[in-house]
This record gives sequence, C-alpha cells and structure tokens, in this order.
Amino acid sequence: MEREMDRFVMFLATERGLSEAYQLSVRQTLDALAAWMIKRGAGLDDIGTDELSEFLRERKSDGLSASSLRISMVHLKVFFRWMAGKGHLPMDPAEPLLSPRPDKGLPETMNRGTVERLLESIDGTQPLGKRDRAMLELFYSSGLRLSELCALSLERYDADDGFLRVTGKGNKTRIVPVGVRAREAVEDYLQNERASLVTKRTSTEIFLSVRGGKLSPDRVRQIVKERAARAGIESNVYPHLLRHSFATHLLEGGADLRVIQELLGHADISTTQIYTHVDGARLKSVHKRFHPRG
Repeated sequence: MEREMDRFVMFLATERGLSEAYQLSVRQTLDALAAWMIKRGAGLDDIGTDELSEFLRERKSDGLSASSLRISMVHLKVFFRWMAGKGHLPMDPAEPLLSPRPDKGLPETMNRGTVERLLESIDGTQPLGKRDRAMLELFYSSGLRLSELCALSLERYDADDGFLRVTGKGNKTRIVPVGVRAREAVEDYLQNERASLVTKRTSTEIFLSVRGGKLSPDRVRQIVKERAARAGIESNVYPHLLRHSFATHLLEGGADLRVIQELLGHADISTTQIYTHVDGARLKSVHKRFHPRG
C-alpha cells in the first residue's frame, strides 16, 4: 500500500496540480489507514466498505471532529476511486460511504479586548518580536488561513497600496487589504528584522525561520500558542481563531456578508453564513445580560 500511496500523492501533485498542503492532508489520512491496517494484519485486498466504516468510527472515537471526518472520507473516496480506476482493486470500497452530519457548533472567536491584548503584548525589541507581531497582525487584519500566511511571498505584497495577493483553496487567487496597524508591523519586520534571518537557502517567503527557511504550519501554530501564553491568555489560541475573530468583528461592525465571503475566500456564501449565527448568539447574550426581562 505504501507504494500505491506514493504514486497517488504524486498523481495529485503532477496531474491534478493540488497544493502541498492538500497532498500532506491526504497523506496523513492514508498513513492513518495504513497504520490501522497493519495493526490488524490486513492488506489492501482485505479492505472493504465495512472496514473503512470501522476505521472512520475509530477515528471519531479518538476525537476527530465531524468536519475532519468528512475531509478524511473525501481523501479515502478519491484514493480508492483512483485505485479501482487503475485496476489495482476489483471495486471501489469507499464509494458507498456516507458523509457524517456536519458539526452544529459555532466557530470560536476572541473578543476585541483579548485580541488587542495578544497583539500589544509582543515586544518588537526582543528577538523575533517584529516577525511574530507582523504574523499575528496579518492573521487578524486580513483573515488569512494558516497555509496562506506560510506561503506569502514578497512579490505578493503591495506595500504602497496595502494589499496581499493570496492563493487559497483550489488555487484561487484573491486580493486582500492589509490594515494600517498590520501594514506598520509588516514594514517594521521587513525593514528591520527579516534581513537578519536571510541565508543562502532563503527564498522569497515573507516569514522566515531562524534558519532562513520557510516557516512550517506547525511552527506557526506553536508561535501563536507561545505568544498567547506570554500574554496571559489561558484559553486555547490558534491561527484559525484569529481568522474567525476577523470575520466576526467585521460582521459586528456592519460589514456586508458578501464582502466577508470575498475576503475569506469562501467559494459558497453558506460557509460564511455561520458568522451570522455567531453574531446572533452574541446579541442574545447581550440582551439576556442587560434587558430587565431578558
């Protein structure tokens, strides 16, 4: 199976032109399935719809969310369809799988005061302070996905007009404005810190590691958590939380939902509409707290 997984990921990269992030996500799902099969002494010929269903049930019991399960199921369906199409399997065992029901939970957000506290706690005079401040400012100012921030390059940043050219899901490009505070932080980093991180192996990515390479998503997650801890924020803070907060605070400020959809890079307005529920929940909370008969 290892050989077929390698060939499949190569197919995604060369023939489908899918992003490295997507390839990695698919590979993680397939690696988990391979480990599950090895534990049971099973081979590819032993995998049927029942086995895949059991694998997904175990993933769910291990704490995987419904949205992550749906993504894993898509990975399995695409992989086994490809396997069957290549003649490596007599039939596609993933075709009958049914997607789990979507989560009904609302996205987590941070209030404006907590976001301000997080950003203002980063000392630009300390090592890597300018870089980390610029990254977190961009997450909140422009609503970037983690993969989008890691892939940002110098040629995609228009410092004069304050815009980013971002390539998101499905290789779709959108133009995203950069707020004044974020622009100041990015300029400070580019002018006063980035050059000290540059090495012979450095490419054009905006945000660099201490070794001059591209920052990995895991490292950025770690940085965000470390900065939140230093700010004394006890709740779980992660990059996507700043993206959620970006959208929620725009909606609270009166921004049109279609504009927020465009800024976030959502293909479907229904994806963006969840933020109207967040805003509604906030309004209900305020009403209950302050209305005499709330």
